[in-house]
Amino acid sequence: MEHAVCFDPELIARYDRQGPRYTSYPTAVQFDDGFGPAEYRESVAHSNGAPLPAPLSLYFHIPFCATVCFYCACTKVVTNNRRRAAPYLDSLCREIELQGALFDADREVEQLHWGGGTPTFLDAAQMTRLMDETRRHFRLADDARAEFSIEIDPRTVDAAGIRGLRALGFNRLSLGVQDFDEQVQRAVNRIQPEQQTLTVMEAARAAGFRSISVDLIYGLPCQTVASFERTLARIVAAAPDRLSIFNYAHLPAMFKSQRQIDEATLPSPAVKLEILKRSIECLGAAGYVYIGMDHFARPGDELARAQAEGHLTRNFQGYSTHGGCDIVGFGMSSIGSVDDCYAQNERTLDAYRKRIDAGELAIARGVSLTADDRLRRAAINELVCHFTLDTRAFGLAHGVDFWSYFRAAHAPLQAMADDGLLELSAQGIRVLPRGRLLIRNVCMVFDAYLGAGSHATPRFSRVI
Repeated sequence: MEHAVCFDPELIARYDRQGPRYTSYPTAVQFDDGFGPAEYRESVAHSNGAPLPAPLSLYFHIPFCATVCFYCACTKVVTNNRRRAAPYLDSLCREIELQGALFDADREVEQLHWGGGTPTFLDAAQMTRLMDETRRHFRLADDARAEFSIEIDPRTVDAAGIRGLRALGFNRLSLGVQDFDEQVQRAVNRIQPEQQTLTVMEAARAAGFRSISVDLIYGLPCQTVASFERTLARIVAAAPDRLSIFNYAHLPAMFKSQRQIDEATLPSPAVKLEILKRSIECLGAAGYVYIGMDHFARPGDELARAQAEGHLTRNFQGYSTHGGCDIVGFGMSSIGSVDDCYAQNERTLDAYRKRIDAGELAIARGVSLTADDRLRRAAINELVCHFTLDTRAFGLAHGVDFWSYFRAAHAPLQAMADDGLLELSAQGIRVLPRGRLLIRNVCMVFDAYLGAGSHATPRFSRVI
């Protein structure tokens, strides 16, 4: 597919508003506390009974962080007390047993991810125990076919630790960097020397990790165009397989730690846009492919290949090459997606442990998708992953006349076509280079919970 991205400041300014990131549809805003363990069990049973049950993807949320990064909007527990991990690990192991009993034993786990928080808050023995318990209750794919990834804070692991993670079965890792600039690091309370990060990357390559991803954030306090360019140049020189460059959303009313940030030091919207523009230019010149929505990858990376081959998908971990999997969530606040439901665990540590320790699933809310939800999810996924949607093929696959079903979408899509964001033709919808940075706006047209052409609620970040 064509990967060009056109940076048009006037269009961006006109379309930049709040909207979902579409890691799911319906989004978590629509999750309801009327959905609980009974509804989840019903979805699992239905999934087990499919003619060809889907493979599994397991997500484990490790919430602990030794220090707080002021920008962070993740569900986390900030503590220096490493002993707090032990009772949480006990609960995770109980949950693995509870969830494992629900799924047919022959359903293979193709994908596994530990996120956080800081997964490497756990020590080596605890991580070994967690992986051993997972293997006891689920059938994990062999290394050649598995995609097992872990999020790493480079401040928490050395070369021996990286080798230990590879021995446990992880073959991909994601490194949180955010920015190498020392002034920015002090402003966000994340002091992380550049060499520390590069040493971890070198150790991962030596240990045989197949993919290394780096996360950066633009819009942090004290950032300038020049300072971020220096960070990006050093990252590109280290040649990670994937890069994510996230827009910092300053929402101190929602995220308490962000109140520690001096708003006077935040870059202006114009500076943020220039940082994004220069980043896109730099990564393009370095040979990276724009996957979409903050993500870049080398052309040979599995993410880029999945997009080129038409089977890329998007879920709560971002873009994924394993779209056909049922996702099982473990740990506080984790979200699963099984059959046609989304299910989220209790979001506080005490509530999660209380439910699990009582021998119950910790699912606190979720949603069962309607037929309309499934159609809209499919349309949004095609656009957000591939920037195209073949309306005739879509209609045949789903038994609808596309433009009759989505008649309310035509006018706002035509307006976007008039602005040069996309092209409408007999073949369908093709998002043009000028519209790719605004793909969330295109997807919002199909979101029945927002209403075509309506403004999203303040619960969402801005699209750029």
